[in-house]
Amino acid sequence: VIDANNKVIFWSRSCEILTGVKAEDVLYTNKQWMGFYSSERPCLADMVLDEHWQQKTELYNHIERAPRTRRGLVASNWCQTPDGNKFLIFEANALFDKDNNVVGVIETLSDATELKKMEEDLKIFSRAVETSSSSVVITDPTGIIEFVNNKFNETTGYSQSEALGSHIRIIRTRNEFENKEIRESIEQTGKWNGDIRSRRKGGSLYWDRCSLSIIKDEAGNTTHYVGVQEDITHEYELAEKLSYEATHDQLTGLINRREFENRTEKLLKEQDRDGSSHILCFIDLDQFKVVNDTCGHVAGDELLKRVSKILHDNVRKTDTLARLGGGEFAVLMNNCELQQANRVASALLKSIQDYQFVWDGKSFRVGLSIGIVVIDHSTVNLIDLMRQADSACYMAKDLGRNRVHVYCPDDEELAKRHGELQWVSLIQKALNEDLFFLDAQSIVSLDESKTVHYELLIRMKDEHGNTVPPGAFLQSAERYNLITAIDRWVIKHAFTSLANNPTFQKQINFVSINISGPSLVNDDFLEFILAQLQQTGISGESICFEITETATITHMEKAKHFINRLKEYGCSFALDDFGSGLSSFAYLKNLPVDYLKIDGLFVKDIVDDPIDYALVKSINEVGQILKMKTVAEFVENDEIKGMLKAIGVDYGQGFGIGKPVPFIELLQRAGNVENINTSSVQSS
Repeated sequence: VIDANNKVIFWSRSCEILTGVKAEDVLYTNKQWMGFYSSERPCLADMVLDEHWQQKTELYNHIERAPRTRRGLVASNWCQTPDGNKFLIFEANALFDKDNNVVGVIETLSDATELKKMEEDLKIFSRAVETSSSSVVITDPTGIIEFVNNKFNETTGYSQSEALGSHIRIIRTRNEFENKEIRESIEQTGKWNGDIRSRRKGGSLYWDRCSLSIIKDEAGNTTHYVGVQEDITHEYELAEKLSYEATHDQLTGLINRREFENRTEKLLKEQDRDGSSHILCFIDLDQFKVVNDTCGHVAGDELLKRVSKILHDNVRKTDTLARLGGGEFAVLMNNCELQQANRVASALLKSIQDYQFVWDGKSFRVGLSIGIVVIDHSTVNLIDLMRQADSACYMAKDLGRNRVHVYCPDDEELAKRHGELQWVSLIQKALNEDLFFLDAQSIVSLDESKTVHYELLIRMKDEHGNTVPPGAFLQSAERYNLITAIDRWVIKHAFTSLANNPTFQKQINFVSINISGPSLVNDDFLEFILAQLQQTGISGESICFEITETATITHMEKAKHFINRLKEYGCSFALDDFGSGLSSFAYLKNLPVDYLKIDGLFVKDIVDDPIDYALVKSINEVGQILKMKTVAEFVENDEIKGMLKAIGVDYGQGFGIGKPVPFIELLQRAGNVENINTSSVQSS
């Protein structure tokens, strides 16, 4: 209690406890008790008792208006104890005498430390909600919006004034509370989490990852719903894109082999139930390799895209067209009789026959070899079905190409005899009569240093002297165990050529030689290489062996032994086609390879495909961390080359850098010029 002279005349025990100030320090002294506190405002007692304040402050007006029956409530305010440990809130009430003169003030102090803390916490929470990266919306039990934060406005396009007072349906394609799953979850647990479809102000849809909770009062009644939402539209779009890419061929947009086989499997199960008849067409694009080898992968890709468009336009709308890989396609015809399938296949043949592909001034005619298989009660499984279709396609090729052949059980052995076994005899003839030869393709440093090396590529001459690309015979060579014999031929001729041309050997860093999977795990083949090194006398530093990641991972321990043994002689190693099996990341750190060749399937589209760009960038970063030099294949133009250089890839290889040339030409040229460089390779 403060008297008219502004002195404390009563200081209760509770005041001592709350403030830590003893009564004797303030009672009947000239000290104004508010001096003990850290309040920045004037003492309320001064405001009440001082005539100056009475005349000039709103407080005086408040006192004058206050009913005398309750002694005039003056004001309330925060203050802090001298030690700063407590917050107090006090109320000041004026005391009047019988003539209504102010004779003193009663101030009531209360400990409000927890209340102050709650106030500060509430401010922090409010700021956190307002600046949150997630949308926050609070509604009443009926769904009327009572609060939204700035992120909500930004995401939905609704302003504060538009959102507040509106129903939550303004952003919902349906009311959450009308959904049985959501309603039951809220009733049982008081919350629900999940992804829901929402609508922006303009009508566009987006995906919300929503966390919905309820707020109840002390009686257990629901007073509000709180929704915390995050716009995850990008995640859904990315998932849809990845799902599409997992089932579709990136080049042509047709479904891929995996999806085609899944749909065929499903059709086979349905066929077992209803007994209906279906057709499978296996299509191989004739002369595709000629275009690919003559004009490069860019031309080959463009041809595949155009052929895919023609095929798509000529199959039935109910048919499933797929690209299986390379120049191979397939058509699954639901509920189709053989006669109708023949008409469709004939239309496909004619449409391709009428098409002329022109690239870089060169004109090409391509054709189709089509094998047809009837899917009926006799069809055993997918594996047999695809084998039968492949056999029928082989027969179409053997009978002169550019034709349709319907599968018969007797075709299989005939196709093998005229197909793969035909290649077996040709490979054996090439080995015996030395009809193989080597091409060399330059691999250049993207940082424009002077390092020079080449990859040696196997080729075959047919009976007419024409060049046969490796893709035509290597698969048969692997299947019939002739691949190691080809690898031996390459090793012997490459080593001998280097030994006989020491000038060339001095002008390069090394040459790369491909080693097949079967050779990699063959102990006799390893000893053969060591013997060739000793016999020719060439340095192992002149040789880099390229091995595929699939073969390496399949035979990890044998591969590591093979690599380590040859490294003792100075040979280096490159892991070829890296990226075709992404599981290899787990094994890469355990492989002692020097170079990492990034699969060209990812490289060729990095300019336009952000996923391919990300994959190439990731593979390069992993390689650099593991102290491996990286090599990008299929570098078809300067734009790709520039992007690879920006990423940090060390070397490039492809038609945009240098086309393959006969190895013998490089050797001959080395004897006539002082230095050999990649520009001379390109001019060839």
